[in-house]
Amino acid sequence: MIDFTTIDYLKNGNDTQKRAFEVLIKYQIFEKLKNYSPVLAGTIPIEIDVEGSDLDIICEVKNEIDFIEFLNQNFQNYNNFNLEKIIINGEKSIVLNFMLEEFPIEIFGQNKPVKRQNAYLHMIAEYKILQEKGEDFKQKIIELKKQGIKTEPAFGMLLGMENPYEDLLKF
Repeated sequence: MIDFTTIDYLKNGNDTQKRAFEVLIKYQIFEKLKNYSPVLAGTIPIEIDVEGSDLDIICEVKNEIDFIEFLNQNFQNYNNFNLEKIIINGEKSIVLNFMLEEFPIEIFGQNKPVKRQNAYLHMIAEYKILQEKGEDFKQKIIELKKQGIKTEPAFGMLLGMENPYEDLLKF
């Protein structure tokens, strides 16, 4: 299995992954975020991205105020900078969006280890399903995404899941 806790695997991936690696290294995004255990999650790591897919970087945040200050200091000059605090499933979350060359970037922080955050758990479950189901299944997911269907609901449709956000966490 791929070690998703680093971005090294992107170097040998598809064209989008290689490009994502170049951009993340060029702007030292993971180096800047190193104190927050950053992990790239979402569709690009598991090769089911479509045009406009973002680079989702999840982080462990122990001190919300410090993290917000850090994000403002390091990223506020990037295009389309938008920082907000939200509640997801009862948990405080910090979400920063901005553009980095052709990539929309989302930095997401919660006060829990990244390997226990839903974004990571969903990605690992989806990766395992893709490995098991093969290329045809993967292409069906990509086609649904091109039609505007979000990732988890696309998996849910093809796997007959009633609540894909919850059901994927059981994998």
